[in-house]
Amino acid sequence: MIKVNLLPVKRKKKAKPLPTFLLSTILATVAAALIMAYLTFFFASRLNARKSDFANNERKIEELKQQIKAVEDFEQRNKNFKQRNDVIEQLSKNRSVPVKVLDEINLLIPNGIWLKDMKMSGTGSIDIEGLGFTNTDIVAYVDNLKKSPLFTEVYLKESKSIEIEKIPLYAFKLSFKIKG
Repeated sequence: MIKVNLLPVKRKKKAKPLPTFLLSTILATVAAALIMAYLTFFFASRLNARKSDFANNERKIEELKQQIKAVEDFEQRNKNFKQRNDVIEQLSKNRSVPVKVLDEINLLIPNGIWLKDMKMSGTGSIDIEGLGFTNTDIVAYVDNLKKSPLFTEVYLKESKSIEIEKIPLYAFKLSFKIKG
């Protein structure tokens, strides 16, 4: 005998395959999301590396600025030292010059002349003010200074007659320079 089942049977329906358009859209979206995530990670890591390099370079620049400042300070101290050393050397060279000048001026003074004031500048220029009994004594003193091997450009600036305590005298001013 043949059995016939008249009751409706629920059959499972076969699942319809996804349309290819939908499948390709989903795959494209997932691929785009993966690419975007990769690019975001890649550029973020590069940006962080650049920021780190920038910070390191800024630190190095600050260190180099400090080193440059230290070098400049050293150069300034060295320059000051050289200037001071040059001044000391110049002073030691010229240490005996005032003694020689005063000795020579003293040796050349004739009788009848005395000095009131003497100014010596750093450039080797000397100004003298003095008194004499006669103009002849003053001229003799100027001639003695001109003959001296130590002095040059001897110039009598002024000679005038004055009276001190009823004694007639001649006041004079002269200037000259020290040779070389």
